[in-house]
Amino acid sequence: MSNKERVIQLIEDIPEQKLIFVIDVLESLKAYAGETIEPDEWDLRMIAEAEKENDGQGIRMEALASELGIKI
Repeated sequence: MSNKERVIQLIEDIPEQKLIFVIDVLESLKAYAGETIEPDEWDLRMIAEAEKENDGQGIRMEALASELGIKI
């Protein structure tokens, strides 16, 4: 089954009065289809702040969970 067929199948199960929400989402997606949105000043500040806090090193999920006292 293609993605389009799956979407149609899902839409068929949505009550008519709720379809306005689906329409809003689809219209938004269509408006931005293929468009690349450049980062604005806020995005660039957040990226710079994250780069200062992170030296590029990763941490394994198990180590982070242990550090936070979470059992996985």
